[in-house]
Amino acid sequence: MRQNVETFIGCDAPFAEADIVLFGAPFDSTTSFRPGARFGSAAMRHESFGIETWSPYQNRDLTDYAVFDSGDLELCFGSAESALADIRDRTETILEAGKLPLLLGGEHLVTLGAVRAVATRYPKLHIIHFDAHADLRDDYLGAKLSHACVMRRCHELVGDGHIHQFCIRSGDREEFRFAKDHTELHPFDFAGLESLCDGLARAGTPVYFTIDLDCLDPACFPGTGTPEAGGVFFPQLLKAILTVAQTNVIAADLTELAPMLDPSGVSTAMACKVLRELLLALLAG
Repeated sequence: MRQNVETFIGCDAPFAEADIVLFGAPFDSTTSFRPGARFGSAAMRHESFGIETWSPYQNRDLTDYAVFDSGDLELCFGSAESALADIRDRTETILEAGKLPLLLGGEHLVTLGAVRAVATRYPKLHIIHFDAHADLRDDYLGAKLSHACVMRRCHELVGDGHIHQFCIRSGDREEFRFAKDHTELHPFDFAGLESLCDGLARAGTPVYFTIDLDCLDPACFPGTGTPEAGGVFFPQLLKAILTVAQTNVIAADLTELAPMLDPSGVSTAMACKVLRELLLALLAG
């Protein structure tokens, strides 16, 4: 696997030496409101040179660790299944090498490709999901593969009680009814996250960690396809990431930055900082 020409800052270790492998999935073909997330992964790489490799929050530096950035996949925009298959294949390759895959979206549907690979290898998998939206629709306008349905499709892979959702503040009535019986949904914030992670860590449970950046309030993160008022802010998200990193995270993703929807560049800068902190937390966890 070859290193990308432009890498996320500090993520230029050789593949053989890396503990984490970044790869992008520039796909947003099922976006239901404002498109643009396909440009998110490339924007994070390009704009990462506006931040430092050093984190004053964690007292750690990315240059002290080994992360490989393999760049973006070339995905078929006309077929969600084809795109998901490519994402699954790349995830499987990284897992087989004994490394942690970290997927950069792209819209949130890309998570399904990675979860398909991880769930096959880890049948007791749990998913920790940060998002503004429940993403539990059975279909969206007749489509089963949509970013509005991604957690419903993941539930079909991992089963009841294995999806833990936080910051949720949007969804239709049926989604919330479904969540009551099948997932663990925590509305609005991260209440309950610490106790959940303590239990998962003690049990050594394999965890897939997915972050939809629209969990952040649009006051600080407007550059996303479906912004929802009432979200969390960076310090809360950072604390939550550090909490999840204490569990047995075996794969993760960061999705739904649509950089062109925020001409100020603040959203991209925020995404870069979240990615840096996520990498360092996973590497040290």
